[in-house]
Amino acid sequence: MATYLKRTCGSTASSYTVSMWVKTAKSSGTSSSGLFWNGATNKISWEQNASSQIYYYNGSVYRTTGYFRDVSGWYHIVWSVNAGTGTLYVNNESALIAGTASGVGALVSANEIQIGADGGSSTFEGIMSHVHFIDGTAYTPSAFGETDATTGEWKIKTSPSVTYGTNGFFVLKDGNSVTDQSGNSNNLTISGTLTNTEDCPSDVFATGNPLDQNGGMTFSEGNLTFASTSASWRSTKGTLGMTAGKYYWEVKVINTSGALLDMNVGVIDFSLASQSEYSTANPALAYNAGDGSKSFNGSNSSYGSSYTVGDIIGVAFDADNLTVEFFKNGTSQGVVNTGWSSGITWTPVIAVYGRYNNTKASANFGNGYFGTTVITSAGTNASNIGVFEYDVPTGYTALSTKGLNN
Repeated sequence: MATYLKRTCGSTASSYTVSMWVKTAKSSGTSSSGLFWNGATNKISWEQNASSQIYYYNGSVYRTTGYFRDVSGWYHIVWSVNAGTGTLYVNNESALIAGTASGVGALVSANEIQIGADGGSSTFEGIMSHVHFIDGTAYTPSAFGETDATTGEWKIKTSPSVTYGTNGFFVLKDGNSVTDQSGNSNNLTISGTLTNTEDCPSDVFATGNPLDQNGGMTFSEGNLTFASTSASWRSTKGTLGMTAGKYYWEVKVINTSGALLDMNVGVIDFSLASQSEYSTANPALAYNAGDGSKSFNGSNSSYGSSYTVGDIIGVAFDADNLTVEFFKNGTSQGVVNTGWSSGITWTPVIAVYGRYNNTKASANFGNGYFGTTVITSAGTNASNIGVFEYDVPTGYTALSTKGLNN
């Protein structure tokens, strides 16, 4: 079921501001996805397809000059309306082709405001965080973000100083709560199911990468659930790379219709092109489901126990010493000393074979969920970055921006 937030507007206003931090999970196909809707024809949408432009629509279409296809990072989107003139900003840059849009409709009493939808069947595919709605004031992005003095990156202000006005609200501050944090008690209603995630503008977690796969794999649930759509191998790499440090992640087998489960989980050179089956890649290491073997630099040999539906495979990758340790339901299958060369950027890899078109797996890079199912019980994690089903090995952390900098 499609998910979005909604609330009925209590009064009319000609000036307002919407600020939201978003991470898209889609950049191909034919659909557009709603970000904000103010009734009738007033909406902000994202063409989550080949063009990947964001646009305002009021009968006429005002598109962005840029193309926003990055599925690995967060965007800050601000729609600032001052008495019928709207300016769209993306990461503190004025983004519309003409700079502004004219004839922007006002907030209208009794109209429904939607966050993550466009008044129809088009809903946003991705993650949202820190959504502010301001009634009566047209703010610029600097009210909600600032430039990091060290990196030069645009970063979030988690507690901005703004005046919300009568209809204003602040939701999705820390988690998936739609209780208004502005002090107005303008709570929103959820249509569908809203899943919590540790992934946020200040700590970006790895996901599967629909821009880096060999084709025919379907992605869902924030690019953390993967399935093959044909009777052949399909695979994806992660969105984040590792050159130093120690990292841990988990992959759960969701289902398969075939008599055998063909799937492998492992680590690969980030620079390698997407292939039909990663067990043939070099350099790469994968733990295979059907017989528990390992595929190491393109050659198979015995390794551990086979795994099947419901099993959770943990991967502990030491990028300093170039070792990999796989776990089945928390039990180590043994450390593999790869002997790989240093100076390579590594990334997770997940491959599934679509026997009867129904092999599916979900990854937990620290979000605490497999798909939309929360983990049963959190294991220990000394780094306090990410939430996992099983204990994180000593000295390891999640594959996220904070984990990479830890």
